[in-house]
Amino acid sequence: MPVQNNQIFVRTTGKTEIVDLTPQISREVKESSVVNGAVTVFVPGSTAAITTIEFESGVINDLRKAIDRMAPEDVYYEHNERWGDGNGYAHVRAAMIGPSLHIPIVEGKMTLGTWQQIVLLDFDNRPRSRRIVVQIS
Repeated sequence: MPVQNNQIFVRTTGKTEIVDLTPQISREVKESSVVNGAVTVFVPGSTAAITTIEFESGVINDLRKAIDRMAPEDVYYEHNERWGDGNGYAHVRAAMIGPSLHIPIVEGKMTLGTWQQIVLLDFDNRPRSRRIVVQIS
């Protein structure tokens, strides 16, 4: 079966918004008819990331706080001097977490844990329209 390329579009507010993508990606996997393979989820751009987490308000808040400690918004970033857009922290945060995930598909389902969801993290300092590439093979 050839590689299938799909896209999901998400409007975000930025500022470490965390969006659960699991329902959309699960739907893409189901519609693909792939029984055993993998799905890769990728966000183009350098101020957003993809990861997994339990999508529950407590742990989401904990994650936001941890990210704030790792790459605070209110410290000096050389990027801001060069471009003047004030989002140097967003680039650093996105680089630390990464732009993609690769999830095995076994018997037609993603091998996510019981409390594991796929999330988009948008770190930019303004609203964005994010394109998520979903590649299934």
